[in-house]
This record gives sequence, C-alpha cells and structure tokens, in this order.
Amino acid sequence: MADGPLIVQSDKTILLEVDHPQATEARHAIAAFAELERAPEHVHSYRLTPLGLWNARAAGLDAERVLDTLLTYSRFPVPHALLIDIEDTMSRYGRLRLEKDPQHGLVLRTTDYPVLEEVLHAKKIQPLLGPRIDGETVVVHSSQRGQLKQLLLKLGWPAEDLAGYVDGTPHPIVLDEDGWTLRPYQQLAVENFWAGGSGVVVLPCGAGKTLVGAAAMATSQTTTLILVTNTVSARQWKDELLKRTSLTEEEIGEYSGAVKQVRPVTIATYQVLTTKRGGLYPHLELLDANDWGLIVYDEVHLLPAPIFKMTADLQARRRLGLTATLVREDGREGEVFSLIGPKRYDAPWKDIEAQGYIAPADCVEVRVDLPRDERVAYAMAEDADKYRLCSTSDTKSDVVEKLVAVHRDEQLLVIGQYIDQLDDLAARLDAPVIKGETTVKERQRLFDAFRAGEVHVLVVSKVANFSIDLPEASVAIQVSGSFGSRQEEAQRLGRLLRPKADGRAARFYSVVARDTLDQDFAAKRQRFLAEQGYAYRILDAASIGGEPLGSASTGDAPTGGPTADDAPAEDT
Repeated sequence: MADGPLIVQSDKTILLEVDHPQATEARHAIAAFAELERAPEHVHSYRLTPLGLWNARAAGLDAERVLDTLLTYSRFPVPHALLIDIEDTMSRYGRLRLEKDPQHGLVLRTTDYPVLEEVLHAKKIQPLLGPRIDGETVVVHSSQRGQLKQLLLKLGWPAEDLAGYVDGTPHPIVLDEDGWTLRPYQQLAVENFWAGGSGVVVLPCGAGKTLVGAAAMATSQTTTLILVTNTVSARQWKDELLKRTSLTEEEIGEYSGAVKQVRPVTIATYQVLTTKRGGLYPHLELLDANDWGLIVYDEVHLLPAPIFKMTADLQARRRLGLTATLVREDGREGEVFSLIGPKRYDAPWKDIEAQGYIAPADCVEVRVDLPRDERVAYAMAEDADKYRLCSTSDTKSDVVEKLVAVHRDEQLLVIGQYIDQLDDLAARLDAPVIKGETTVKERQRLFDAFRAGEVHVLVVSKVANFSIDLPEASVAIQVSGSFGSRQEEAQRLGRLLRPKADGRAARFYSVVARDTLDQDFAAKRQRFLAEQGYAYRILDAASIGGEPLGSASTGDAPTGGPTADDAPAEDT
C-alpha cells in the first residue's frame, strides 16, 4: 500500500499530512480542484465541491487527471463511489452548450436528450427560452444569456458558453515593450483567457495583473471598459496603461465620483456605477450603451450585486476578471463562474515566488495577553461588542510601537479596521493616517511620499486593502481586520510582495489577542494563504526586543464588530 500524504474520504474531504515529504507537490496538485477548509499544524482538510470541479474542467483539467492525482497521492484506497461521483460531476459541465445557430441565433444544445428535457421543465427557465428546434436544440432569447447560465448552474448543469462575442468598436492598442516583456506566466494567462473567450485570471498581488489586462486589450484591439475598486486604483491603471501601451491621455477616460469621461478606454469605479437614483442605476445604463469589445473587472472577488446584474446583460462582450483570490465571503463564487466566466488561469503564489517575480514573505502571528481589566470587560461584553474590544486593546498598540522600532529603517504599513484605533496609533507613531474620509488628492500625496521614502510609516485603514501599488513596502503590521476574511488577509500580505531590490523577504505581522474571538478569526483569515503554502510563526509579544525577529520562513505548516471605516469618500 502506498504511503502517500493524502487521505481521501467518502464524504468528499481530503486530509493532507503537512510533514510528509510529498506534501508540497500533493498540495499543488489538488489545489486546482479542491478547496482548503481548515489548516491546523499537522493535517490540512480540503473539500471537493461541484464548483471547484467545474472550474477545473473549464480550465482544461479532465476527470482522468483529477482521479489520477488522488490515486497517486492517497495513502489508502480511494473510495470507489467517490471516484464515480467526481467523474459524474465533472461530466455535467458542457453537456449543455450555448451556441450560435446561423438560422435561429442563440440556442441551447445538448448531446444528452434527458438533460435538456429536465431543464426545459424547470419553471424559472421556461420564460428564457424560445421554440424547440429539435430533440437536442432549443432557441434562447439572446437577452437572457446571462440569466440562463446562472439558473443552469443552480440546477447543477453548468453550460459551456460557445456562442461567441461581438467584436465591439475597433480601437488600436499596442503593448510598448520598451525595456520589458511579458513574463511567461502573464503570456500564458492571456492566451488561456483568449482561448476561452471570457473568464478569470488568478495571480498573486504584485505579480502584474494589470499587465495581463493590458495584454488582453492589445489582443482585443477594441474599446475597453475597466472596472476598478476606487479612484486611486483608476489612476494607477491609467498611469500603467500610459507607460506600457500606445494609448495616450486623450484615449483614456476616468468615470468616478469626481470625473465623468467616456473614451475608447474608460476606467470606472464600482462605487459610482452602483450609485442609485430614483430606483435606477443611471451610470450603469450609460456605460451599457457603449459598444465595448472587452470589459475588465479588477479585483473581481469584490463585485457588488448590481454589477452582477449588469454583467448578466453583457454576455456578448468578452469579460476578463482579475484577482489574487476567488474567495468571496458572501458565497457568490457561482455568480462569478456563470457571469464573468470560469477560472482560465491560476498561478500558485509560491510558484511565482520561486521564479523570483514576487518577494518571499515571513508571516508572524504575534499573540498578546489582555490585561486583567480588559479580560473581564471582554468576558462580560455582549457578543456584538466582543471583537471590537479584543481587537482594539491598548496592549496591541504597545506591541506595534515595539515592532516599528525593530524595523525603523524599513518602509512600513500599519493596517487596521477601527478608525479610533488607527488615529491613536498614528499619534503614537507620529505617522500620517489614510482612511475613508481622506481625500483622493491627499491619499495620492501620501502614497507618493511613501514611495519616495519621505514617509517611512503609513497607518492605513481598509481603503488600502486593494489595488494600491506600494512596491517599497517591506513590512506590514495588522492590528485588526474584517472578522475572518480570507480575501482581506491575502490582499494585505499582497501589499508587500513586490520584489525587493536587495532580495530580502517581506514581513507580515498580525497582532492577535490570545484566547479571544480575535484569535479564532485570525485562524480563519489565514486559510487562503495556508493553501498557497505560507507558514505563520507564532511569537509571544513578550519576546519582542530591539533586533530583527527571525528570518523568512520556508516551512509549509501554518497555524491554525462592525467597522467604523466606510466606503472611500470620493465615490459615495
């Protein structure tokens, strides 16, 4: 019997023994189709889900390779019923296909007559369809392409969309590769996306997702709508496109709370597009009226519900989603799959690190003990108040001061959730703070000063979680976060992963209150990064001195209240 690192169980869970010699290669192999659920020190738990298997199938991974992976690395015989179930589940993808028919337009076609009969008898699907052409084909109302895919996914019959796309208005866009070229994984990401027509590219923060977007635009050669998280991100996209492509200032428009420009390449914020007036979304309608050839969704895991609705109506346009993690805390990964498209490319963070394109990272969980009076207050607090109490302890602020002193010669970010805590830290550290009420102009000034080394410490709220390019940042200290958000943890580490000129590792500290909800949420937050192979060292706050703390970790075994910060002010 093989002595593999996996134990595959009939309830669709997979256990990975972290200390096994083959653990790393087995983790990489199953990451393409299994989702990490828990990551304590010695045994990680993964789960097989239909969506994970369908994403793998859409990315070109067939059932035979999935089964071979499980059989190769499993310590015990894989339950036969599970092998059959995986094969059956993966075979569901593509048994229904959306295609263009020269005579009837958009049609739904199958090679499995009973499957088509099943979906035709679903009451919610019937209104989306036209007349039956033959036993395997039925007409689809072209305006219902997106909604039909959503409903078919919920029925367990995800459709493969082969209906093609409109070309959109032509517009010349050429990559200006003067002194640089696309990295191999960026080129492969673009090729995989283009071959599929629409879908999601998953790359680590700092790995050049913007360049993937620019290369897709150069391939498309059409007008493009780029959707981003905030105005600072919009202007970073514009700067990058001006630097990396043939596009000029006059060809790129910003559509945000402050500016309303519609040009051949238009960069719009999610906030302004979802502004509602009189029950309508006027800006959505305006942008929908243009003949875009390509729509790029930056940070696709953050798409708000109204953008999903718009996307359901834009299925004839090519759609590229960019993200560091497909994790959505609202559980709407299925919406991304059906409306933006399946995952077309996913590069493991550690693989990109091994190639030297992102910095190695040392992740440290610093545990602090609450003083007696705070422990009593925490014990007696209402459940809704407990997390804020333990997250904002003054004990944490003392630890942050010590860590800042240890790294006084480095560019450092202090990141948190609660504004009163951040204001206090900014005063203690004599450092500027960036939060929701900070104007776009002031944010840009502070970010520029940080990049230039004029400011060494920045205190930032969640407004800096996404799409902020700070390549000089080498240390981050997280004092509080959005409960157990895995995506936020990944994005915050991502602020540090630009390669450093001297090759040193990035350092990511998470200051956690011991024996509280803070510690429980920290374990949940670390799950995605654990899946990517990052290890969290646990350090007692009392051990922090005046010297650098340890070295970059190479191990693979990680540890197992309302916010006061509103949406960025410029787009409300």
